[in-house]
Amino acid sequence: MDFEPSDDQRLLVESVTRMLRDTYDFTRRKSYMALPEGYSPAVWSQFAELGLLGLPFAEEYGGFGGSAQEVMLVMQAFGRVLVLEPYFPTVVLGGAAVNLAGSAAQKQAILPAIAEGGLKLAFAHSERQARYDLTDVVTTAKRGGGWVLDGSKTVVSHGEAADKIVVSARTGGERYDEDGITLFLVDAGASGVARRGYVSRDDTRAADISLSNVSVSDADVLGEVGGGLPIIRRVIEAGIAATAGETVGAMEAMNEMTLEYAKTRVQFGQPIGSYQVVQHRLADMFMAQEQGRSMAMLATMSIDNPDDGARAHDIALAKVGVGQAGRYVSQSAVQVHGGIGMTEEYAVGHYFRRCMVIERLFGDPAYYLARLAAEVG
Repeated sequence: MDFEPSDDQRLLVESVTRMLRDTYDFTRRKSYMALPEGYSPAVWSQFAELGLLGLPFAEEYGGFGGSAQEVMLVMQAFGRVLVLEPYFPTVVLGGAAVNLAGSAAQKQAILPAIAEGGLKLAFAHSERQARYDLTDVVTTAKRGGGWVLDGSKTVVSHGEAADKIVVSARTGGERYDEDGITLFLVDAGASGVARRGYVSRDDTRAADISLSNVSVSDADVLGEVGGGLPIIRRVIEAGIAATAGETVGAMEAMNEMTLEYAKTRVQFGQPIGSYQVVQHRLADMFMAQEQGRSMAMLATMSIDNPDDGARAHDIALAKVGVGQAGRYVSQSAVQVHGGIGMTEEYAVGHYFRRCMVIERLFGDPAYYLARLAAEVG
């Protein structure tokens, strides 16, 4: 199989890389973190102008009809500079939910607005008690004219900045039942919606969201009533594939920084890169990066596989492989840098933290290893 990017994909990567080179460096990133939004609205507008916000959506909805591979390439470029903007929750997660389950009217109302940069989404499924169990949903939606939602969601990526929130709620069945989970589009400013925003360990923003007697109409149901779990799984698989690409970009940046540091840091009268043990570590870091890249490609190729079991298997393999690679490269980069690698003023520690957050997003490697073991047990 040919893994080389097409000419169009090369142009996409070049355009994104050029834009980020002009707008993102470590110093400017810190200034964006200090803004009220926790990211740069000006950069967000540039994403829209470049067409990145509509990349995976059909042309009829203002998009470019891109595939999971294009999204992975963009996320890889984002990972190299630790982009803070809410691309992941808006385009990859929320946008995927609407793209997969939305009616024609819902897509027409939402996707073009995302592509233009005027609408931000959040995907709110995780609950405090659930850990990584997608069926553990205690937020409820009961009939009351339309629907009335009650419950809470936790660690919602950029939940405070979202204009609309894709919320999962139980409309039937018991806790842990696969049937009876429904997705709703909730206006973030609706009565009864409360959001507590905070800065995550990786410098991105998140929020805990509570819903108290939140009224939504039948027109706000995303997909079939009670049939939300398959969509949730597909959205999370898309998220895993995208963050795998982001991790590869972060590993590339850490490897480059560490190699340069090893060439210039002098200890005992010579650069530390001249010592064989450091050379071996740098070689191992590069190998881990390339192994992670292969697993990210596997995840991306699996997204459109119609076989649910095969797709879930490949995604689990990729989650484990990329997570382990990201951890090894991150820890090694900090170790080679020594004390400076642990400081807030130096970039490598920020990459380390982002990779550790991604490693646990939607389930850590141990969780997916257990799933893979269950397949053969």
